[in-house]
Amino acid sequence: MLSFANDYSIGAHPDVLKRIAETNHECTAGYCDDEHCVLAADRIRSACHDPTAQVYFITGGTVANKTVIDSMLRSEEGVIAAESGHINTHEAGAIESSGHRILPIKQRNGKISSSDLVHYLRSFHSDPNRFQMVYPGMVFISFPTEMGTLYSKEELADILGVCREYGLLLYIDGARLGYGLASPLSDLSLPDIARSCDVFYIGGTKNGALLGEAVVFPSGKAPAHFSTIMKRQGGLLAKGRLLGVQFEALFSDDLYSRIAKRGVEQAFRISQVLQKHGIRLWMPVETNQVFAILADSYADRLAKCVIYRYWLRYDETHIVARFVTTWAVSDDDIRNLDIILDSLG
Repeated sequence: MLSFANDYSIGAHPDVLKRIAETNHECTAGYCDDEHCVLAADRIRSACHDPTAQVYFITGGTVANKTVIDSMLRSEEGVIAAESGHINTHEAGAIESSGHRILPIKQRNGKISSSDLVHYLRSFHSDPNRFQMVYPGMVFISFPTEMGTLYSKEELADILGVCREYGLLLYIDGARLGYGLASPLSDLSLPDIARSCDVFYIGGTKNGALLGEAVVFPSGKAPAHFSTIMKRQGGLLAKGRLLGVQFEALFSDDLYSRIAKRGVEQAFRISQVLQKHGIRLWMPVETNQVFAILADSYADRLAKCVIYRYWLRYDETHIVARFVTTWAVSDDDIRNLDIILDSLG
């Protein structure tokens, strides 16, 4: 069966896997205190144009979000996020389990706006009972969003401006950061991201690595003892060199960008194939996620030969289905999808 289920089911990119094999018999220090992690961190700092940035390698996205948020907020503070934000929908209450409440605000195509953020904060600070409420201490956004959409440089600057005005931290979840930066519709670069927030992470799991993410604190503003906090949260890998080796490879010869660009290109091709067969898109494609509106009966037939993800109920007779691409989606896969759709009529 063809699979467009997600961007983490496939293994590592061959160049990453090759580097893992080449270093397999090396004996190094543990817990990311090795030369590969040092080199990878240096390459990330260089790519961010920030020689003072602090880089930490962590096992996965959920533990990254939980660790970063818990380490940077005071006990009485919560984190503002879009209603559709990953921490509010698909992280099993990880943030709340650390004692910090998620404060959801409305979204449009996965994005929050600076105006809605201002409205929320003004309402909070004008409430005479706010001392009985969870104080907002951070804003969480994803780039790209859960719906594959992008913030522009101007939108991100406006959100950062609001955060600075109200004394909030800004955290960017970069699980699919590569796809956002590689999109032809994006006007942001990695240095732009590093200049526009207090902390972000570079997703490896969904962009060529076997596992792992790189948490980046621009300008050297990591919380004290962050590695110890990672250990406590279960995010510090004993064989940490495995993470360093992968990011060492990903940030060599522009591999990270090339992997993401391929995934985005294939998503645009899939969108064209779907529309060729009269299938409506739920929203325009911007990165590596394609959302299509399928009739229930059609979706059931398609599911017998193509793996996709149910996203939500569109109406009484239709669903929204999500198709996700990676570097591993071949041109033959897309041609075969075209043939399958043709056979379904």
